[in-house]
Amino acid sequence: MSACSKKEEKQVHVDDTTPAVNQDGTAITFPKTSTAAFFDTEVIKTSALVADITAPAKVSATVVRSDEGASGNIVLFDNPDLSGNYTQLLQHLTMINQIQNINIRQRKTELSRIQDLQEHGAATGKDLLESQTALSMEETNLINERSAIIEHETKLKAGGFDPIVLRRAAAGTAYIICDIPESEISKVKQGSKCTLQFTAFPNENFTGKIDDVADMVDQTTRMIKLRVTINNPTGKLKAGMFGTLAFGLSEGKNLSIDKDALITIQGKNYVFAKTTPTTFNRKEVTTGDQIGDRILVYSGLKTGDVIAVKGVMQLKGLSFGY
Repeated sequence: MSACSKKEEKQVHVDDTTPAVNQDGTAITFPKTSTAAFFDTEVIKTSALVADITAPAKVSATVVRSDEGASGNIVLFDNPDLSGNYTQLLQHLTMINQIQNINIRQRKTELSRIQDLQEHGAATGKDLLESQTALSMEETNLINERSAIIEHETKLKAGGFDPIVLRRAAAGTAYIICDIPESEISKVKQGSKCTLQFTAFPNENFTGKIDDVADMVDQTTRMIKLRVTINNPTGKLKAGMFGTLAFGLSEGKNLSIDKDALITIQGKNYVFAKTTPTTFNRKEVTTGDQIGDRILVYSGLKTGDVIAVKGVMQLKGLSFGY
């Protein structure tokens, strides 16, 4: 009886691991620093991000010397239409040079002579008219030749080639053409280096340079052509060979976060910033593209902020009550 009359003393266990969450869920406070330390964090800073982009590519033209001693090098295209356009372009340029530097000069000299003879009574008005007409015809021919160039030049540029560059290209040069999305055009830097691999040489890497970006966007695919120049002194690369081109697209210097730090709720993006050793605050952020494992952040964070990158889903559950 005496034993039963004594009340058994029980120890009440106090849970000291339950975090305190404010009413709107924007602040989560843990009772112990050791508990908050479970969530790995990173310090936000500005850095330059470069994305490795790959694209299918093809050797679209190679430049070789003429065995017949021609004044210019030979450009071998994988596309017969482009080859025809380039050949006709050269023919028109030759005619322009002939008309401008020989024919017109001769006609002007003849006209000057006829005018002098007429002043001294040795030539008639008919002779003068015929000489003026001959000069006008040569000037008209020059205009027509220049107009004819436009069509061929346009087709070459649509194929990713600059006619002036082609005419000046040294023998042993190969031109690679690849397509990139219109959305990436602002990130491409002319003159940047790139790496190429070709189906014919799977174990060999080639280094090239982004030579130019085409002036036209394909209306169906919304792709833009890039032209890459590569040294090909031995003629190893042949027009028509397929390969893969890899290059970096510079994103400039921006704030970025680890992809695991971001959560999305009802179309809005959030991260959890550690503001004290035991407190995480939910912050809404505006984000950009994902580059590798990093996501660009345009607003909502500043340099030096500390955000959670591990255990973010647990913080999400506490913050939103899930």
